[in-house]
Amino acid sequence: MAKQSQPKLPGAKPTHRLYRVIGEGQSASWTPIGAAWPNKDGMGFNLSCDAVPLQGRLVLRAITERMGVEGGQ
Repeated sequence: MAKQSQPKLPGAKPTHRLYRVIGEGQSASWTPIGAAWPNKDGMGFNLSCDAVPLQGRLVLRAITERMGVEGGQ
């Protein structure tokens, strides 16, 4: 199945990355599964998901310069 690209908002980059996390602490596995953009009114987010996990937990993290490290931690 071909990977679909994230929707493009005019002049906007996603501000948050969505992860599926399994495990705890240093041994946790962080898998990026989507992105989020703030709504125009600032009261919520638009989410784009490449996958919907059946296990683990969802974590929404702000995108930072340090995103080369999995999970943004």
